[in-house]
Amino acid sequence: MKEMDLTEGNILKKLLAFTIPFLIANVLQSLYGAVDLFVVGRYCSAESVAAVSTGTQVTQIVTSLVTGLTLGSTIIIGQYKGEKDYERVKQAIGTTLSVFGCTAVFLTVVMLFFERPLLVLLKTPSQSFELTMEYVAVCLLGNIFICGYNAISAILRGYGDSTRPMIFVGVACGLNIVLDFVFVKYLGLNVAGTALATVISQAVSMISAIVYLKRHHFLFDFRLKSFCPVWKIVKKLALVGIPISFQEMMVRVSFLYLMAVMNNCGVYAASVVGISSKYDVFAMLTSTSMASALAAITAQNLGAGKPERARKSLWYGMGFAVFVSCLFWLWAQVNPVSMIRIFSGDENVAAAGAPFFKSCSYDYLMVALVFCLNGYLNGRQKTVWTMVSCSAGALAFRIPMVYFFGKYFSEDLGKLGMIAPIVSGVMACYTLVYVLYEGRKKKHGYEKQPAVSDR
Repeated sequence: MKEMDLTEGNILKKLLAFTIPFLIANVLQSLYGAVDLFVVGRYCSAESVAAVSTGTQVTQIVTSLVTGLTLGSTIIIGQYKGEKDYERVKQAIGTTLSVFGCTAVFLTVVMLFFERPLLVLLKTPSQSFELTMEYVAVCLLGNIFICGYNAISAILRGYGDSTRPMIFVGVACGLNIVLDFVFVKYLGLNVAGTALATVISQAVSMISAIVYLKRHHFLFDFRLKSFCPVWKIVKKLALVGIPISFQEMMVRVSFLYLMAVMNNCGVYAASVVGISSKYDVFAMLTSTSMASALAAITAQNLGAGKPERARKSLWYGMGFAVFVSCLFWLWAQVNPVSMIRIFSGDENVAAAGAPFFKSCSYDYLMVALVFCLNGYLNGRQKTVWTMVSCSAGALAFRIPMVYFFGKYFSEDLGKLGMIAPIVSGVMACYTLVYVLYEGRKKKHGYEKQPAVSDR
């Protein structure tokens, strides 16, 4: 196994060595939707493109719900690993896999039942409604594989191994690209082909991961009797994971509202926001990857009784994330039109989008701070605090600002672009104050996180 002991050695080297595979894995995962949309757009109708675009919004609801459990299991396993309590590590792995299996079945049943009313609520175009139903149904039937893959990746990262999840994602991404072309271009399966390609690639990735781990004598043996949930750990997983899932959902709701408001500003505004969202994903990948890595590193070091090492990792991580984000920010400040023209040759879109890109790109810097701080706090299992913080940012700040600016400045995209950095900037300030305040507390047992330890 390639797991790292994140509690020893040079902090910066360990941080980068653990984070870079995270980053590559996230880049590969981001290619999934892009490739699906590219293949459908090239070989199918406009209705098919609309079906995949809308269907992806629905399937991302499942991803948001699973995200909390994923990070929760990484944190819990990371702390037990830091404590060198390998028996509890095995129990946490068995519990994680059992919970993810039950979650997959539950989400599949619920989402299939509410699929049609949900698509109606999203105002799915009538021309693409049935195609969207087909795409979503196939994806939902593969939930067991999607949840299984995420569970194994979470386990390995908590154990200190970010390289193997990257490899498994690479296998899934490569296979998905091949199957997309086979199913859509050559077999003519339309949107069902892209959904089927995703499900099969996730299944192969999950099965490959299990086979690999068994052959390399991983700590967990994957035998049926080992899939026995420990209820104390189930409770801890819920306490840590559910707040993260909730905050992900609230943030998604606020951005959907932003998209709806921008759509009302006209076709050029809608195009600009759509292009901007693509850059948001890639500009913030380093920050999201660093946040996930900091959660695992913090959990292991607090489990090992090394809080100062965890804090130093935070400052190094923030510095690296801000540096990478600066590169995208500089591009947007110097030549935003070149960013827009990669996706659109329409001069009207470029002219409308330049001021928006210049203002919204400040969010790349603010988000780098927020994500890293929240990753550190999640590793310390302050997930209720991060839930309240992110939910407040989404519901109390972003949505009212979107309403206000959309009502009074709908013609000024430069001002509309300032919404995201203002909200993120406020969140960065009060989160930093909270982290500094917590760091000065001297209460006995503070760093051992009794929320996880049973002793």
